[in-house]
Amino acid sequence: MTISAQEVKELRDRTGVGMMNCKKALVECNGDTEKAVDYLRKKGLAAAEKRSGRETAEGRVGHYIHMTGKIGVLVELNCETDFVAKNEEFQQLAKDLCMQVAAANPLAVSREDLPADVIEREKAIYAEQFKDKPARAIEKIVEGKLEKFFSETCLLDQKFVKNDDITIEELVKQTSAKFGENLRVRRFVRFEVGEDT
Repeated sequence: MTISAQEVKELRDRTGVGMMNCKKALVECNGDTEKAVDYLRKKGLAAAEKRSGRETAEGRVGHYIHMTGKIGVLVELNCETDFVAKNEEFQQLAKDLCMQVAAANPLAVSREDLPADVIEREKAIYAEQFKDKPARAIEKIVEGKLEKFFSETCLLDQKFVKNDDITIEELVKQTSAKFGENLRVRRFVRFEVGEDT
């Protein structure tokens, strides 16, 4: 089933949920907007998005050292209150994020954090690879390839290594919904022995 950009936009306007999650909900619900709204609410995403503007001044720095001692990760995970920051489930999320960074080696937290020149370079490479195709086809191919690039290189877009049915963004939003607070992955750093910085 084909879901139009307009349908995705309308669902986003109604729920405040990100475009990719809206599209996924519409696909899962065969284009039925009302069912898609319920689908997003059940996952806790709609409420989490509405909280996304609230300040996150508390939190924790999670850490992980791989058992070989050759990879180490620090992740700053923010929340609204110190009460949540002290919660075991919040701290487990911070650990899971560290393990994700260790295993999947993302370049940035989100696609918005990627430098523009990195994205432009990727676009240029994809366009060159398919230069013999019609211009309209190239545009669609480049768009698809960029989405795949984001899903591999941006932490929030990556599939969760412990459960590849959800992305890291969905994992954070589900945890946010449980606490009723805005959660934010602020930054991370990954060290690997012998790796140039």
